[in-house]
Amino acid sequence: MQLSKFGQARAAHADHNEAMNLDYATATATQLVDALATRQVGALELCDAAIARIEALDGEINAVVVRDFERAREQARAADVALGKGARGALLGVPMTVKESFNVAGLPTTWGLEFAKQIPVKQDAVAVSRLKAAGAVILGKTNVALALGEWQSVNPVYGRTLNPLDTSRSPGGSSGGAAAAVASGMVPLEVGSDIGGSIRVPAHFCGVYGHKPSVGLLPGRGHDFPGAASAVADVIAVIGPLARSADDIERALDVLAGPDVDDAAAWCLELPPARHAQPSGLRVLVMTTHPCASVSAEVQAAVEATAQRLARAGAQVSHGSDLLPDLEAMHKMYAAMLKAVVTRGAPDAPPSISAHEWFTMLDRRAQLRVTWRKLFESFDVVLCPPFGTAAFPHIPGPIDWNTTMLSIDGASTRYHEQLAWAGAATTAGLPATVAPVGKSAEGMPIGVQIIGPLLEDRTTVAVARWLQ
Repeated sequence: MQLSKFGQARAAHADHNEAMNLDYATATATQLVDALATRQVGALELCDAAIARIEALDGEINAVVVRDFERAREQARAADVALGKGARGALLGVPMTVKESFNVAGLPTTWGLEFAKQIPVKQDAVAVSRLKAAGAVILGKTNVALALGEWQSVNPVYGRTLNPLDTSRSPGGSSGGAAAAVASGMVPLEVGSDIGGSIRVPAHFCGVYGHKPSVGLLPGRGHDFPGAASAVADVIAVIGPLARSADDIERALDVLAGPDVDDAAAWCLELPPARHAQPSGLRVLVMTTHPCASVSAEVQAAVEATAQRLARAGAQVSHGSDLLPDLEAMHKMYAAMLKAVVTRGAPDAPPSISAHEWFTMLDRRAQLRVTWRKLFESFDVVLCPPFGTAAFPHIPGPIDWNTTMLSIDGASTRYHEQLAWAGAATTAGLPATVAPVGKSAEGMPIGVQIIGPLLEDRTTVAVARWLQ
């Protein structure tokens, strides 16, 4: 295993901060908010400490590929002034980064594509605006997969991001830089995006928390293909947070969620509370196999062990139900929708489907939502893998979705099959939280995916919190 140096750097920062008993490199955003509010630390001090960690660690990891340190220091100074006057905010003074695919005025948004380097970005994405309004200090942007298209974070503009826990392995993708930045102690909080597991897989590979929100809950305006006009709302893609704790996931959701522009004139958001205040009585359906995707014995065991932890705490655990949708049919529909969405406008795109075919998919998706709704009358959450393995070794060269293979327990399987684990929640737009729950025999993190009812994001986050 090729261990990186971030562990030693963490220890050094811990010694530096011993007097105040707060290790910046491991503290959660919630802890930092509390420390800032009680003036144990200043925003500029936190900002400079985060910059120092990035400069010390990122030459090896290559996570924070767009840096905006001077403007971040200006934001931190403004936060210190506000804090000194008694102001409080959900993220006031907290340093963080965002995925490169989000627009930040004055910084490039390329999605890893060479042609996009010179396209001017004049306005922040809605998510970035909301983070800044909550007081967050934006240090820069993190690396992505080329065109956000796979589970490694490598592209010709910024190169390859390495997993900070083992630099020979992928940190995941497409939000791999985001997960690597959180896992290595550079920042406590990030915002990524997800259509094929792009938040959930990096969280799983790097041992952090990640949340794919219910579709439509967080506005994605400003997270658009480079040079394109602001897109219509996507029916399966979402944006969402990665963090060091479930509390931070919920804090970020509260900042980011809510209607955008026209909808905000009449709509307001009130997410229902978690279905249970504690694990006792939680109804859990466990799914450790999928007809369309392989899964390693280690990942299966970690999911099962998680279910048994909840059972010991009073949850009711089941290992099968006739209420579960037809997984194979659901995956075929997801694959067709995903292909239509991600190839739209591409120069080498396959022939377009007809409008009638697309609306037929939407009809089937509506029917699928009814099926899930009925299931969640009998269950509160579904536990399943986020991906079939722990973080895999880097795959050189461009990924060919038709031929690239992945080894799982010694067997060669198709790389693209692993989309089935993402599609389980994505197809119907359901919320899904990934929480770290174990380690592989090689010491790599293993996460569990917690899928819940539509718009009941607080329930999946609550389960992640109990597992913490």
